[in-house]
Amino acid sequence: MALEHSSDLKIGDHIEVTIEKVAHGGHFIARHKGAVIFVRHAIPGEVCTVKLTSIGKSFNRADVVSVQVQSKFRVISPCKFSHSDGCGGCDFQHISEEYQRTLKSQVITEQFARIAKMDVVVEVEKVSESTKWRTRAIATTDNHGRLGFYKSRSHDVSPVKDCLICVDEMGITELSQKTLKADNRVEVNASNTGERTIALASAHGKEKARVTQGPAVLHEKVLNKVLEVSQESFWQSHKFAPEILTRAVLDFGNFKQGEHVLDLYGGVGLFSAAIIDHVGESGHIVLIEGSKSATSDAARNFVSHSNIEIVSGDVAKHLPRISNADVIVLDPPRDGAGKEVVTQIARLNPRAVIYVACDPAALARDSAYLADHSFTLVDIRAFDLFPMTHHIECVALYAQTDVS
Repeated sequence: MALEHSSDLKIGDHIEVTIEKVAHGGHFIARHKGAVIFVRHAIPGEVCTVKLTSIGKSFNRADVVSVQVQSKFRVISPCKFSHSDGCGGCDFQHISEEYQRTLKSQVITEQFARIAKMDVVVEVEKVSESTKWRTRAIATTDNHGRLGFYKSRSHDVSPVKDCLICVDEMGITELSQKTLKADNRVEVNASNTGERTIALASAHGKEKARVTQGPAVLHEKVLNKVLEVSQESFWQSHKFAPEILTRAVLDFGNFKQGEHVLDLYGGVGLFSAAIIDHVGESGHIVLIEGSKSATSDAARNFVSHSNIEIVSGDVAKHLPRISNADVIVLDPPRDGAGKEVVTQIARLNPRAVIYVACDPAALARDSAYLADHSFTLVDIRAFDLFPMTHHIECVALYAQTDVS
């Protein structure tokens, strides 16, 4: 039916719809004469007039123009740049903070039910206020050199004068007042030790950004340890995320002296830095990471630890060379680990698998793969580490099902 009725819709059409529920990816589902529409800036239960922005074979996209029946959870967006034709970074600013977390919990439940066929109910935990939390961001200059962020599903830049979710130490207001080189990618990082780095590259293409201000290597303090993090290496963007996620991993892992641990997609060694104290000198950690920048950082971070092995390369290619592991920690990119990696993890028969995930759909898919290998989801926590956006961070614990 969706295919048949979608042909009657055209980009630019204004139609009235009732919003049904939240969808993964920051949209909300509505239907019009059988056609499925993913709507931005809506809230479940609202009756809205929406403008069609794209037409597809299986679903369409739209944005709210006006609200006829308004949700009690609708608020005025605190950022004046957050609207349908503005910055595309924050898709939940029109929703009350508490209800944002409720919607994210619903997304996790829906993804696990649909993809993994599992009943999972988890409360998304508040970790901070909804503004001034982000320590890393990529902005872009337009063809006039004005700083801004891309609009939703667009390469058009929306100029801004500030960013409410970025920490003050990043200096977005200061940068926005300057005329910068046109059509540039502007990467801004601020560490919790008071450093700031600005790196520039062309907005077109994937060239490495060049540091133009600040140190090329920043220092981040987590649980009384200082880690080196190069400008191009991955680091959690929420100012509290490194400590919160590390504590969750330690709690789930219950690491013991002498254990052999795999830290997959281990980055600069955030989790290894904490785990090593628990497995001790008789324990051993193998950190595998694809980014050469991150493994270079990790090598410096653990130069005094002979029992931490740093491996640079593809996790899927290196895992078959591993023969045993007591605990496996993995923090894969948004696409998740995938079937091949999960199969290799199961082969090692660890007593625990701890999965840190930034995408509930990928986590649900990999949970199904783990279940196929007799690993049960024991516990899961979810953290609101991306307030004002649809993104969620989860930490999940798996153990092998007792088949005796």
